[in-house]
Amino acid sequence: MWKGKLPLLGGQLEVTVSVVPLSNGKFFAALDVPAQKVSRMETELTVRGDSVLMRMPGADSRYAARFDRSKRELNGTWTQGREKSAVRLYYFPMPTATGPGTRLTPPYREEEVTFNNPVGRLNLAGTFTIPPGKGPFPAVVLVSDVGAQDREGTTGDYHMMGSLADYLTRRGIAVLRYDDRGVGKSGGNTTTATTAMLVSDVQAAVNFLRSQLDVNINRIGVIGHGEGANVALLAAGKPLPPAFVVSLAGYGLTGEQTLLQQLVDEQKAQKIDPVKVQAAYERQRTMYDIMRQTGTPQAQAIVANMMRQDQPSLDAKAAQAQAAQLLTPWRTYFLSFDPIAELDGVSCPVLLLNGANDLQAPADLHLTALEKELRSVNRNVTTKRLPGVNHLFQPPKTEWTLMNGEMMPLFSPMALETIREWIVGLGVKK
Repeated sequence: MWKGKLPLLGGQLEVTVSVVPLSNGKFFAALDVPAQKVSRMETELTVRGDSVLMRMPGADSRYAARFDRSKRELNGTWTQGREKSAVRLYYFPMPTATGPGTRLTPPYREEEVTFNNPVGRLNLAGTFTIPPGKGPFPAVVLVSDVGAQDREGTTGDYHMMGSLADYLTRRGIAVLRYDDRGVGKSGGNTTTATTAMLVSDVQAAVNFLRSQLDVNINRIGVIGHGEGANVALLAAGKPLPPAFVVSLAGYGLTGEQTLLQQLVDEQKAQKIDPVKVQAAYERQRTMYDIMRQTGTPQAQAIVANMMRQDQPSLDAKAAQAQAAQLLTPWRTYFLSFDPIAELDGVSCPVLLLNGANDLQAPADLHLTALEKELRSVNRNVTTKRLPGVNHLFQPPKTEWTLMNGEMMPLFSPMALETIREWIVGLGVKK
């Protein structure tokens, strides 16, 4: 990072520009000016030899400098509007974690919270982050995709929900993210909770935010990913709905269609013979029909038998165990779940956001179906497809950050800013 002082009439301002190299040879940069409560402002960085140019459109500023390699400093001119100042920035190593799980203290309040879901008769645990400064602030609840996920949305080294929460909180939006049922400190069990049942978790989270003095009670929304987006939209059609919904790769096809489409796309990506792909599709569809239409004990026996025929080396006990894992209340419900069937009551503003490289919920299928249904009942629907972005809202690997020579996944900066800008824009319109 680069630190220095920007001369002003009657004093100086400390400025910090954090720079992270990307795997494509470019850089990600952000400006911090603590005295003016500027945090992680987007900065365009161009380097040609020893010439460095930084542009900060949000501050109507730019900094043109020369890099002195021996002194490890930048010496140049900072221009803001018509004012120009000589500024020298000095290099300081980026702070690093000192042990497993260590993280830097964020520039905002962070609280461990527990809230009650009276409908589900359970408590959910999460993290509530509040921006610096004076509230009340707009706020959002984050809701994860299918499966048991922690409040960070952890997938390997990638923390989808944690990254989104950090970005929004630094920019004036309070965020509540929580562990799914049966994960971390939350009660309940994910496998027994259907998509419809998860709506009450979101309602409980929204009500928690309504009880916080730091939150603007009229500007509480829900951001859901995948199935979480469908849960958010269902909550928006109930009494006491959120003020807005952001759908990140929400599903627009039935659960069965979604899972079958994912199977076909995965096998095509592996370049499996089309005849075998079709056979696998038909067999899986038959299995799903049995799971949906047959009583659980009988369905488990039939599914286990199908598995043993597909895999002769699989013993009876293992087949029964795998069949039981497939026949959870969540899965049997999800197979019949139609995400567009209950959208008539959604009247709040909705942002439908999908990555163009999403292979799990392709925009042409899922976003198109959601958009068509929502626009038939709601005029306040915004739709965007983000080029190069996948289902986890990561940009192409060429744009990932480099840490100790290794590529580290990150939430697409384009997606982050699209979400923030849309939420802030709702307040401006009002």
